[in-house]
Amino acid sequence: MSRWLVAPQEFKGTLTAAEAAAALAEGLRQGAPGVELDVAPLADGGPGTVDALLAGLGGERVTCTVQGPLGAPVRATYGLLDSGRTAIIEMAAASGLTLLAPGERDPRHASTSGTGELMRDALERGCARLILGLGGSATNDGGTGALSALGFRFLDANGEPLPPGGAALKRLARVDTSGRHPRLSEVELLVATDVTAPLLGPDGASRLFGPQKGADEAAVAGLESALARLAEVVAPALAQTPGAGAAGGFGYGLLALASGKITSGYELVARTLRLSERLAAAQAVLTGEGRFDRQTALGKGPGALAREARALGRHTVMFAGAVAPGTDGAPFDEVVEVSALAPPGVSHAEALRHAGRWWASRQR
Repeated sequence: MSRWLVAPQEFKGTLTAAEAAAALAEGLRQGAPGVELDVAPLADGGPGTVDALLAGLGGERVTCTVQGPLGAPVRATYGLLDSGRTAIIEMAAASGLTLLAPGERDPRHASTSGTGELMRDALERGCARLILGLGGSATNDGGTGALSALGFRFLDANGEPLPPGGAALKRLARVDTSGRHPRLSEVELLVATDVTAPLLGPDGASRLFGPQKGADEAAVAGLESALARLAEVVAPALAQTPGAGAAGGFGYGLLALASGKITSGYELVARTLRLSERLAAAQAVLTGEGRFDRQTALGKGPGALAREARALGRHTVMFAGAVAPGTDGAPFDEVVEVSALAPPGVSHAEALRHAGRWWASRQR
């Protein structure tokens, strides 16, 4: 019997990874009822990472009220693993793009403060290891909001604290670390990124990701300049580190000021889910995400999964809600644009079922 690994990521803003996996699997079963499906919802450091690790390892959830991206209170959940010794935190839970309506999105002023509050809560619970999943952010502040919640002070030339948000960093003169949380030096901080983007440049935090967070051309230029100032003051040599640009430069802030260790979010989750073992047992790999574009190959889960599958000689298919014009299909053997196949007006889940059923029927 043929065996297919079904491992989609979230379809951002519409389906969680688990919902996408269930919908895709349903369509595949209808189109190829004799095939055995191994279903593994995927995450790569972005939304869904807590769910994936709790499912793989067991643990408990903690819910806190913290500041959202623009300061309004939000209820945010993180996970505790290893009998409370490890905390797994998704920054999107407190500082994510989906917490804001499209008209509210403004990375010049959005802050990671709420994520820092979650980190502080985990530190004060005695956690010895923090895994911070970066992905799905509304922010472009270099992680300064979170670090401020942990006791750092980002000061202008007059010694006054800067207001929240990335735009204010253009006035950064120095960083006061004297009030940093004392337990930061005692914990292992793993920064799980879903991209390998550097802090600055055409593939960096502001220019590559700023527009999807609501930044127009002028705002992108201002944010790039502000992050360049942050790097100049803090640690210029670290600005081009792969992953430093994740989550609006949050990776850079944790690397440069909190001794964070940047790691692949996909690899961290893949180890937990035993994906290498499950890939080896499959004849085809079916993954997916909401939008397939050039970011997919920059460390995101589906691209990383496809590269590993190709090395094993497995046929790999990407089911994408939409495909950006001019996007190269590599490293996938096939790319299926779900929206182009589904009848008009259907839900995203039904569209994914329809596409899965259509693709599976062709394989018989």
